[in-house]
Amino acid sequence: MKSFNFAFAVLLMAGLSMSAAAQTGQPDRTDRSVPGTESVRTESFRVWGKCGMCKTRIETTVKSEGASAASWDQKTQLLTVSYDPAKTNSDALKKKLAAAGHDTEKYKAPDDVYSKLPACCHYERSK
Repeated sequence: MKSFNFAFAVLLMAGLSMSAAAQTGQPDRTDRSVPGTESVRTESFRVWGKCGMCKTRIETTVKSEGASAASWDQKTQLLTVSYDPAKTNSDALKKKLAAAGHDTEKYKAPDDVYSKLPACCHYERSK
């Protein structure tokens, strides 16, 4: 019985020390739920659009360029995207969005590509 109590106490102490070590107070910016993604970067930037079709196009475009997750907010015009910096980068994602017809803070979509978007997707562009 003494050995059982001792083993239980050791397991309890080990569990408590691991729990305390895991609580660093810093937000985790990596997605450890997917093996091999310890260096996933998450960031947000503006992407102009107007409707649900834009949302689908924007999110699909960055995912095709290597983003693991993407969420565009129509009201704020902010795209929050997660990606592995070893596979792609923010600049590549923004260039791909411009090529698909959506302006970003850094790149403007070519006029001919923008004009081919459905009418509901035509947002107000800066000159």
